[in-house]
Amino acid sequence: MSTQSKSPSFASRGITTARLNQFSHNNMLEHLGIVFTEVGEDYISATLPVDKRTHQPLGLLHGGASVTLAETLGSVAATLCVDQDKQYCVGLEINANHIKSVREGFVTGTARPIHIGKRTQVWEIKIVNPQNELICISRITMATMDKRN
Repeated sequence: MSTQSKSPSFASRGITTARLNQFSHNNMLEHLGIVFTEVGEDYISATLPVDKRTHQPLGLLHGGASVTLAETLGSVAATLCVDQDKQYCVGLEINANHIKSVREGFVTGTARPIHIGKRTQVWEIKIVNPQNELICISRITMATMDKRN
């Protein structure tokens, strides 16, 4: 990881999946069934069900659902890296390459930092199936903004 600042150290700062899942009520995360499943020192993971909520018309995982999972993970991870009393993060750009299709079950996304700077962050999100096969790879660039009083 090439960063201008230290590793996020999520787990050592007491960030838990229970805490992250508290923010999933009454929004898209709850509607799609996204659940945070793991917090590591420099990554967070979440699952997304592959079912009628996330299918496209041919019965495959919708690419937009994969991007929603990727953006959720990247945005949450970026926000956890800043002093939330003073700053917030917003997305600048996201891209995704859809590698393999999925019809049912679930997928797991994991966000890891590529760059954490003072004004921008770049995160890579890999989405895999239960066999650990790559389904989608995404990269999101986040801007770090100062809050105004």
